[in-house]
Amino acid sequence: MIEVNDFLDAIFNAVFKKSSGTRVVIPIYFKLKEIMMYGIFGLGTFFVAIITYALFTETFGWPILIGNALSWAFTTLFAFLTNRKWVFPRHNHGPKAFLVQLWLFVAGRLLTLGMEEFLLYLTVEVLNLPNMWMKLAVQILVITANYLFSKILVFRTARKKDI
Repeated sequence: MIEVNDFLDAIFNAVFKKSSGTRVVIPIYFKLKEIMMYGIFGLGTFFVAIITYALFTETFGWPILIGNALSWAFTTLFAFLTNRKWVFPRHNHGPKAFLVQLWLFVAGRLLTLGMEEFLLYLTVEVLNLPNMWMKLAVQILVITANYLFSKILVFRTARKKDI
């Protein structure tokens, strides 16, 4: 089975292998690869969030804050597994690193869940704006905050003082 990273590298090689500017493009590609991978899996996370939220709030008719919290659980699990394996593959490994990453990831996601719950309550319950449109708008802010949190705190490589 081909890995997503390998697939992205294969596409890059097919497009730029015969290009005379490959030496210029390779460093740019590797610099942006992480963001491209986050975009790919961020889109997957976005779909998990939207589909589960719609299922809970629109199909089952549950209150938006409960539906959003349950959607968050599915989305967080999907995001942690994909981010750890494919988006940020150069991170510390081992059982201790896994537990620390899981703790920091969930803590960061709880912070953005609080932001999301507040914004959904404000826009849907208080201002009476359309539920799914507000969920889509809020997701943009949440995805951005989650990327920064994961990049800076959760999936980092060991620093000299950590070793």
